[in-house]
Amino acid sequence: MHSATAPDSCPNCLKPNHLCICEAVQPIDNGVFLLILQHPQEKRENLGTAQIAHLQFANSLVKVGLSWPGLKRILGREVDPKRWGVLYLGPVKEDGAPRPEVAVVDKNGQPLRDSAEILEDLEGVIVLDGTWSQAKTLWWRNAWLLKCRRIVLNPQFRSLYGQARKEPRRDSVSTLEAGAFLLSRLEGDQTILDTALKPFSLLLKKLRTRRPRPTLPPAGDAAGAEEEAEAGGEE
Repeated sequence: MHSATAPDSCPNCLKPNHLCICEAVQPIDNGVFLLILQHPQEKRENLGTAQIAHLQFANSLVKVGLSWPGLKRILGREVDPKRWGVLYLGPVKEDGAPRPEVAVVDKNGQPLRDSAEILEDLEGVIVLDGTWSQAKTLWWRNAWLLKCRRIVLNPQFRSLYGQARKEPRRDSVSTLEAGAFLLSRLEGDQTILDTALKPFSLLLKKLRTRRPRPTLPPAGDAAGAEEEAEAGGEE
């Protein structure tokens, strides 16, 4: 869970009040559980999407930290890591064949032949939230992730981030976009992706809109107020 937010932030979406996206939240009853492991430094990013994903997906959890003993300790119950997938950060071997939108690869990045069957049997998926280097830190500090299925994505869309946040690769997408895209494909429902991205679109729209400045009194009024103050002081 997240710690207390700053006084000028929304306690629900954790964004500054002027960037609050709660009005656009539409919780989705997803069947495949979404677990987001968030690097502590990413929590301070106004453009971060982990909490938005948590609000959008009813069956989800955000854990902030650098390392955890294992999936069982995070979820508080027995789990089979082979029925859990984690978004893979390593390179994928290209064999010339068209890449599917979602696939499972081995430790060498080679697509598995029974990828479709593995994806159909998944109980949950794990997304690492942070910059590219932060996500790699989470990967290497949690060796138990190696027991999970390694999933790679090949989305046919560009991230809504656009120029708002620099991404390391052309095909990079936000945590929300990655999780929503994956769940929409696993559950065979495109509306999952469309619905999940609405608060993100609102966040970017508000970010492009200048924050209103406090209204100042006209110059004449200010001067008059100063004269009144001086007169009062002379008395």
